Amino acid sequence: MKQILVVEDEGRIAKIIGDYLARAGYKVAITGNGTDALAFARTRRPDLIVLDLGLLRMDGLEVTKALRTNSSVPIIMLTARVDETDKLIGLELGADDYITKPFSPKELVARLRAVFRRIDPMPDRGAIIRAGAVELDRIRMQASVQDRHVELTPTEFELLATPARQPGRVFTRAQLLDAIRGLEVESFDRVVDVHVKNLRRKLEPDPRNPRYVLTVYGVGYKFCE
Repeated sequence: MKQILVVEDEGRIAKIIGDYLARAGYKVAITGNGTDALAFARTRRPDLIVLDLGLLRMDGLEVTKALRTNSSVPIIMLTARVDETDKLIGLELGADDYITKPFSPKELVARLRAVFRRIDPMPDRGAIIRAGAVELDRIRMQASVQDRHVELTPTEFELLATPARQPGRVFTRAQLLDAIRGLEVESFDRVVDVHVKNLRRKLEPDPRNPRYVLTVYGVGYKFCE
């Protein structure tokens, strides 16, 4: 049973989320502050974290930044902020997805399942993807380039795996967005751009002059062997 850590300081919302996730078949732990969330993540290693950005003292952005220093655990942000910039900051720090409050618990469960589908790939999709110097192990969720291990979040992994399966093919932002998040209404193209920026920072020898994930201006991206 997968364990979800819910980090939410509004007790009523935390209980609703926890009850709904438990009914969906997940083991749930709840904490109301960032310090306890980091301690739990370090010692208990949850399978996914649902993280409210509006925490007191240590907010969700600080928690995300701290987590990403040593963990690739999937993070779904909860935010009451409607400004696109705030969402992009969270994604730049390494969050996998976001949901804007108010939201439906059914939508949250759907987002969780979409993340876990990326972590637990179907066998017929191929366990190992090799493209040039890049190798992706979908079973272990491990990536390497020129035998150097690269620590990727599930979203970054799938964003790389999708074009790496078909080097040279150009993928639109909409196609990549569908691959990493599934069909949904609350999306915008810059989500893909932010994840590509993070991916290049980890993968490329020189992120400003990418070798593997190339921009096709006016269209999207492609993988170059």
